Amino acid sequence: MTTAAFFDLDRTLLLGASGPTISAALRAHGLLPDKSIPGEKALFAFFNVFGETLPSILLTRQGARAAKGWLLEDVKLAANDLAEPLAAAVEPFAVQAMAKHASKGAKLVLATTTPFDLVEPFAELIGFDAVLATRYRVDATTGRYDGTIDGEFVWAQGKSRSVVAWARANSVELADSFAYSDSFFDVPMLSKVGNPIAVNPDPRLFAFATAKGWPLRWFNAPEGVPKPVGVEPQAVIRKMAQPELLPWVKIDVQGADRLPAEGGALLAANHRSYLDPLLMAYTTGQSGRPVRFLAKKELTDTPVIGPITKSLGAIRVDRGSGSKEPMIAAADCLAGGELVAVFPQGTIPRGLDFFEPTLHGRHGTVRLAIENETMIVPIGIWGTEKVWPRSNKLPYLLNLANPPTVTVMIGEPYLPSSSDLDAATDELMAKISALLPAEAREKRVPSERELALTYPSSHSE
Repeated sequence: MTTAAFFDLDRTLLLGASGPTISAALRAHGLLPDKSIPGEKALFAFFNVFGETLPSILLTRQGARAAKGWLLEDVKLAANDLAEPLAAAVEPFAVQAMAKHASKGAKLVLATTTPFDLVEPFAELIGFDAVLATRYRVDATTGRYDGTIDGEFVWAQGKSRSVVAWARANSVELADSFAYSDSFFDVPMLSKVGNPIAVNPDPRLFAFATAKGWPLRWFNAPEGVPKPVGVEPQAVIRKMAQPELLPWVKIDVQGADRLPAEGGALLAANHRSYLDPLLMAYTTGQSGRPVRFLAKKELTDTPVIGPITKSLGAIRVDRGSGSKEPMIAAADCLAGGELVAVFPQGTIPRGLDFFEPTLHGRHGTVRLAIENETMIVPIGIWGTEKVWPRSNKLPYLLNLANPPTVTVMIGEPYLPSSSDLDAATDELMAKISALLPAEAREKRVPSERELALTYPSSHSE
């Protein structure tokens, strides 16, 4: 027996509805009036936010009657035209999920209410092995739709029955298979597989999946990043992280225009405080983009800040395990067009190393950049230890009379000039060091109190 992964289309593979793209292609081939149907745009907008409703499905079911008289050949021409636009709209992490299932030998199956003739070229283009979709009956004499449905209306129980029948005919073990959908009406299908996953779930599916303990995913963000009502925590924090709402710290970001407006990139900064990851999220927020970051398990497992960093997209790194999973996850984020923040030093330096003028880094950052042909953006951070020293479990939130200033200097993006990891790492650390104030490059002897602040409260780390 083999396995399969079943994917819904609208609000699952795609962030929103396929309807506007399909309508445009049908209009281009004279199958729909030139002017949009009254209320059409509002209907699609409502669907994008709230998902399927019974009224919208009733309208969809009337599609076969509305298509009566269409020539099948014209529909196929329209379908060929819309295949590439639909493929371009597939969410980046949906593509990765499909590839991972295919690499394990699973069959990829598109399961959608959308008419088969319209989505078959798209499904073939992006690599589906089979399509379960509503079929409109064609008059064999005229080659035109006759206004009826041929077989199942592939929705709710109809979609579930289609999945079961296809699995039986293709010797697929549903108990070991996966299914992805956004809609509460797809609970029958999701319940048929051993691994149901709610993607961008509508409100009812969100509640149902949470109660059942089903995984929740959003294909426009890395796995593990929550986006209830379509908004992820970083976006909320960006709204809250206004200067007037952070009276205990002053943040000076310089060079924000150097952050890439789109595409994957590595943001590499020096590390001085537990505040640094949150500061990086604040900094990228200046460009309106979220950031994912590699964070050692000591940070992600810390009370209070740990759950926050994980919900912000932190990729947990256990330095002692030797696991390649963090690097694979980071590479997936880069391939998905995400910004990934890294701290090449690996950890906050402690003791005398904290005051060392020469920065020393590990190879991981430049290895990621070289292997994924990704730009690095060097970033210099200064002063965060005055807000949250390593010796404290929480930042100084009551320092309102004279809040310290932290600076973030963003350098020019670049590609490593050498494939030699030692040379490339030295190049990166030199670029970061050049962004720090002159005092950072001066050798000095710290006081005993300054040294004490560089150690965690329990020296067990």
